[in-house]
Amino acid sequence: MKFLDLAKVHIRSGGGGGGCVSFRREKYIEYGGPDGGDGGRGGDVIAEAVDGLNTLIDFRYQQHFFAKSGQPGMGKQRTGHDGDDIILRVPVGTEILDEDQETVIADMTAVGQTVVLAKGGNGGFGNLHFKSSTNQAPRRANAGQPGVERTLWLRLKLIADAGLLGLPNAGKSTFLAATSNARPKIADYPFTTLHPNLGVVGVDNAEFVVADIPGLIEGAHEGRGIGDRFLGHVERCAVLLHLVDGTSETLVEDYQTIIGELEAYGGALAEKPRITALNKIDALDDEERAERAALLQEAVGGPVLQMSGVSHEGLTEVLRAVRAQIEDDRIRIKEAGEEPQPWRP
Repeated sequence: MKFLDLAKVHIRSGGGGGGCVSFRREKYIEYGGPDGGDGGRGGDVIAEAVDGLNTLIDFRYQQHFFAKSGQPGMGKQRTGHDGDDIILRVPVGTEILDEDQETVIADMTAVGQTVVLAKGGNGGFGNLHFKSSTNQAPRRANAGQPGVERTLWLRLKLIADAGLLGLPNAGKSTFLAATSNARPKIADYPFTTLHPNLGVVGVDNAEFVVADIPGLIEGAHEGRGIGDRFLGHVERCAVLLHLVDGTSETLVEDYQTIIGELEAYGGALAEKPRITALNKIDALDDEERAERAALLQEAVGGPVLQMSGVSHEGLTEVLRAVRAQIEDDRIRIKEAGEEPQPWRP
């Protein structure tokens, strides 16, 4: 299934049905009086977070969603049928934005969560409603309220426990393939990964979800490269795993580039717990490993793990460190009384 994480939709709720002007007409009843019914209510446009989706690709082929209008009122005091609602089924983790792409209308973070995006119009009153002691035969009725029409943006932010960061060709997809059943495209050229991948990773009888996003380059937060629009997919992660290519001649600069992009992106992304790992150590001898690890550790200002997605060396230690951070985050959420954000495939 093709991945799509941004979609534009046009929605319109149903208009209310008009009220009816009608009078009772039966044999031997000369003055039957008004009996016009009210119009039916227009249908709503509703968004619902559902299980089993992880892309917005369905909204590429259908962008217009119109709810049904209510039926007009009828004689014999009959109210028109309400219009049918229309439901937009979106993946968990979808943000619904106004047309300016900045105002957040709703954040769909749990399966079954619903939000009314456009409320249907009320039905108009029939002439029975306007009967009074001074006007016993009213010949007026209300028209139904029109529906609401608006343009919205859907932006998907995948919900994962851990997110992979790094420059293009840092070995993120190789790591995901080595530790999970995910099968991302792997090649020896930059930007092999063009869309996020999810993998369920297990270590010590515990499982968690890892998101691999396309590599970042300097200036990504301003729209350079393809990674800027995917940073949102790691905003919800409990921990970030930053992979640095151990064979690079600009090791420290590579690390600082990613940190700079996180800080420039804004929000709480730069403050998230981060684990730094020196990758591709299978291509280095012992002396080079020690030298490059020391350089990176000085830049990080903390411990640096060593691993190789190809030879699987050091993978278990890295996964255990990631798992420990995830469990710490879950404990923090529980103590704070917050609802943890569930992940669904």
